[in-house]
Amino acid sequence: MMTRFITRRNLVGAASPLVLLAALTAGCQSPSSTGSTGSVGAASPGASAGATTGKTLKIAVIPKGTTHEYWKAIHAGAVKAQQELKAQGTNIDVQWKGPVREDDRNGQIDVVETFVQQQVDGIVIAPLDADAMVRPVEEAIAQKVPVVIIDSALKSDKPLSYVATDNEKGGEIGAAQLGKVLGPQKRVLLLRYQQGSASTEAREEGFLKGIKAVAGATVVSSDQYSGATVDQAFKSAQNLLNRYGHQIDGVFASNETATRGMLLALKDAGLAGKVKLVGFDYSADLIAGMKAGQIQGLVLQDPFKMGYLGVKTVVDSINGKKVEKKIDTGVTLGTPENMETKEIKDLLVPPVDQYLK
Repeated sequence: MMTRFITRRNLVGAASPLVLLAALTAGCQSPSSTGSTGSVGAASPGASAGATTGKTLKIAVIPKGTTHEYWKAIHAGAVKAQQELKAQGTNIDVQWKGPVREDDRNGQIDVVETFVQQQVDGIVIAPLDADAMVRPVEEAIAQKVPVVIIDSALKSDKPLSYVATDNEKGGEIGAAQLGKVLGPQKRVLLLRYQQGSASTEAREEGFLKGIKAVAGATVVSSDQYSGATVDQAFKSAQNLLNRYGHQIDGVFASNETATRGMLLALKDAGLAGKVKLVGFDYSADLIAGMKAGQIQGLVLQDPFKMGYLGVKTVVDSINGKKVEKKIDTGVTLGTPENMETKEIKDLLVPPVDQYLK
């Protein structure tokens, strides 16, 4: 304190005692009282940390990939949360970044590490591999960055919350629908997504569990993977149909990529509509396929809600609020018969354009 007094005195020279007192008061002011910095964790419970400290909360949202409609809906939901929080007085900046391909584990790890280095205030992430992403996520948490998991589980209990679909239930719903639309012959095929993806693995196990309850159903193949892109899925589906095409009556595909690839392969083989197809998630071509009777059901999540609640949950935690360890965002079935109802249309066509401009 004495050093600061001497410095101030040298600066002001022969200034009056009142000037010296003002300089001393300014020199002793704590950084947090200026409104430019301060600990987010110091915000009182229920108060807006951004509004309390004058700091803009930087929240990183990291998807598995960035090309599919599903991830765009999650992005739009995150933006909606940002807009609402700003309107409520929280200074917040949602930063969206992820790998282009959903099999780029190192790319997603790099994104997490970069955001931690940039000292973001929170992370919302859909881990593309339940094992590979444990280390970077737990290291982020060790650096005092709160993390919320969305979409797909992580093999760690350290994140704040898991906001996602009940994926096993979704697989069971798919199995029940496939059993319903099949005729007397019930020879079915499962097209998996990729190893390490906890969400799709749960759906696949749910499907295999559910199909056992369908009288007379036989699983012809269940060990083939579509891969991360539609092109890969198309080739995988072609190979399966070349081998089993005339031995199957129905197919279940466990995500958007796998469903789109299988639909293309069924069309290419002249089997679309003949071999019953139940898939997971939506896209413009899958909606068109359902309208045309080429798809008998789409198991639908709510990715918009997932992105929205992911951001809201991590900000609630920063603001001192208690958050739920697991938040179920729901799952339902879209069919050619109900796809024009409001409930299903809202899931098939979420308000992406309204929030992503």
